[in-house]
Amino acid sequence: MRRGATEIESNSADSRPAAGERSNALSLRLVLILLLAAYASYLFHEFGHWLAGTLLGNEMIMTLNGTYPQSGSFLADWHWLYVGIGGPAFTILQSVIALGIIERYRTVSAYPFLFFPCFSRIFSLTLGKFSAQDEAGISAMLGLGNYTVAVVVCSVLVALVWRGSRRLKLNGTFISAFFLFSTLFKLMVIATHKLLFG
Repeated sequence: MRRGATEIESNSADSRPAAGERSNALSLRLVLILLLAAYASYLFHEFGHWLAGTLLGNEMIMTLNGTYPQSGSFLADWHWLYVGIGGPAFTILQSVIALGIIERYRTVSAYPFLFFPCFSRIFSLTLGKFSAQDEAGISAMLGLGNYTVAVVVCSVLVALVWRGSRRLKLNGTFISAFFLFSTLFKLMVIATHKLLFG
């Protein structure tokens, strides 16, 4: 009798899916978290610009997809560089925090906050007007050529996503679905910004 009970316990433990296998289930809850992450990522990026400008003494205005000095110009020309750096720096910070949560808790719920910032920067840099992106302006002001900062930022973000994806044992189907939903949600954020701010 005791031996049979042990076999049943052992078999039920073996039949439970591993944490990585559960991670590959794309639930409605996770899609909604990704939608939240899309809007939060934009706001966090813009908050980085706003904070840098404010710390430098500028009165800043922040929208969903833009931050600028209230007066129309910065107190000093060199402020633009640091305000420009603020957005990508906060984007990387968000991804590092999300990866830290994934590393500690092995939760796929943090993955949208890791994946979307990477997707968003690459999307904007490749399909948006490149010269209007933060990374292009920073590179130009530092005299590093057009693409240097963009390559560095995207490389860091891709490395963080790669690490998080491996840690959660995510498969290609899951990541492809995340890519498609991220595309939809990025377009929703852009449309929301245009609707609210013109």
